[in-house]
Amino acid sequence: MNLLFEEGGDIKLATVQSASGSGDTESWQASSLSGKKIKLKAKEVWLRFERPEAQTVMDEAQILSKDVDLQLLWDCAPEEEFSLVDVAHEYFGAQASISQQVALAIALQGAPVFFRRKGRGRFQRAPLEQLQAGLAALERKQKELDQQSVWQQELVQGVFPETLKSSASQLLFSPDKNTAAYKALIAACTQMGESPAQLMIRCGAIESPLAYHQGMFLKAHFPHGDAHQASIGVDQAVYEAAIAQLPIADVKAFSIDDAGTTEIDDALSVTDLEGGAHRIGIHIAAPGLAITKDDPLDQVARNRMSTVYFPGNKITMLPDSVIKQFSLDEGAPRPALSIYVDIDAQGLVNRESLQMRAEMVPMTANLRLEDLDHLVSEDSLLDDGASYPNHKELAVLWKAAKLLHAGRQEKRIANGLRAEQLGVLDPNALARDFYFEVDQLNGEGHVEIIPRQRGSVLDTIVAEWMIFCNSASGQLLADHGLPGLFRTQKGWGPLRTRMQTTPGPHEGLGLDYYAWCTSPLRRYSDLVNQWQLLALAQHGVTAKMVAPFPPRDASLMGIAADFESCYQAYGEYQDRLEKYWCLRWIAQEGGSRTVNVCHLKEGMSRVELVPLHITIPELATHPRMTRAQVVIADVDLLQLGASVRVLEIESPIKIAEELAENPAEDESPE
Repeated sequence: MNLLFEEGGDIKLATVQSASGSGDTESWQASSLSGKKIKLKAKEVWLRFERPEAQTVMDEAQILSKDVDLQLLWDCAPEEEFSLVDVAHEYFGAQASISQQVALAIALQGAPVFFRRKGRGRFQRAPLEQLQAGLAALERKQKELDQQSVWQQELVQGVFPETLKSSASQLLFSPDKNTAAYKALIAACTQMGESPAQLMIRCGAIESPLAYHQGMFLKAHFPHGDAHQASIGVDQAVYEAAIAQLPIADVKAFSIDDAGTTEIDDALSVTDLEGGAHRIGIHIAAPGLAITKDDPLDQVARNRMSTVYFPGNKITMLPDSVIKQFSLDEGAPRPALSIYVDIDAQGLVNRESLQMRAEMVPMTANLRLEDLDHLVSEDSLLDDGASYPNHKELAVLWKAAKLLHAGRQEKRIANGLRAEQLGVLDPNALARDFYFEVDQLNGEGHVEIIPRQRGSVLDTIVAEWMIFCNSASGQLLADHGLPGLFRTQKGWGPLRTRMQTTPGPHEGLGLDYYAWCTSPLRRYSDLVNQWQLLALAQHGVTAKMVAPFPPRDASLMGIAADFESCYQAYGEYQDRLEKYWCLRWIAQEGGSRTVNVCHLKEGMSRVELVPLHITIPELATHPRMTRAQVVIADVDLLQLGASVRVLEIESPIKIAEELAENPAEDESPE
């Protein structure tokens, strides 16, 4: 005997092997068409028959079920509940065969729009209103499937559907996976063996791999776009009121930056004192005078946390109009928070002379590294006949900077670290700074990557005095019990360097306190610290009563955590786009390039001319600093990869000799 039953929504047949019981308690041990052994109870069986064979019946029923007219079947069915056999006789006639009855069971089970299942082999037709709504939904679904098929074929052929062009970015970066458009895209990708980004670039929906990398970043961090709202800024009347009472400083300040810097946050000044002593001024742009906690500009800055830097462009933390108002541009007095300290004739800093005040600082010059770096040296600073700008001031700053550096090294040694050497140790060492000159008008962009060794006299002057300013700011906050965002480094492990709201040492820099404050136009941490410092400068010992963030402020702790996370993500994006443009630099010379690399560790090497790190397994067993000549080809700008073929590896003897002559120094702690 054969049995018709339903399992998992499907109609199935099984052949009885043995039976037990009788009536409603009867049960069977049976074998399904797939050979699976099953046990069926009477209440589960729809139909029983002896002939023909189960497989023959199922084969015929599958074919017949496709020809069942569901609308006619619905018309034939009674209003009340009915059985499979009853409606089979109504539809096929009194002599309906077993195959026809099974076919009808398949059709009824697969038509929930027309019929509702009421029990074992029993159904009831759907009400007319529900049937009409269900059929309309099926029609819409079929149209979607047809449209999806058309879109899929267009995508396979390399044509992006016209109706989808306006939503291309959303389809790639923020898709609704239930839409026909997304399903068509994924189906086409599966058919072609491509990723969505590859297919959309091939179809012209996404301009280039660069647009993909940028789009992924914007989706994660700037979902509403990276442009500032035109309505948000510092009203001119508010700006003038904020600076109205500020005194004009009796200094001539100048900044030192590279040519691409538009947010000039910091400047220096040197004022002569009696006996060959000098007063050094570190002047920091003061947007905190007009931006207040929780105002619209603060919300913008807090959401962004930092300016995002990457080759060829940047996304500023503050609107351009605000940067223009507060940037320390030359030609006029600018609002600034100034820290002054006296040095003696030998350049030794007198920390007891530390002063801080908000004021208007006359800006006499914006010096550019590209114009001066090759002129300023230790010898030229000693030459009274040198003619470059601010020669005298730079000489004073350099003398004191060397002493500041030496003092920090003593503390580094006390912390168990090696002393860092001043200046450029090895002119042949790998460069660590690069300027990316990107021409976006030439297709995907042509790039020139210009290396620059750090450690010049100007680098040291700027670095040491900004470190001093951050250290002095941290000391002032700590001495007056004001919380801030302190950059600390202590002990070892993944959390050795961190941002916290209470004072702590920075062992790597050799400082007792260190609070970022020199870049308030570019970093939210510095703007927060500036608010605290302005409260101190304007209110003295009562600063804790008026400061935006009182001691143990929970929101400040949240800012510290958010800043760390955001700053890290922005850094990773900068690294990603630098890698993109390095690979672009490789590919723009005919698709491949022969370069020299320097092995760092575990097979990871760096191209000597650009900041591109690549894995070369052949060098994994070689000593650190092993040089090799390689060919880089097959650049993939989407996956940011390439193939590397080693041409020549330098002899171990030569490498050992060079290492002995120029031992490698550890990198700076920050």
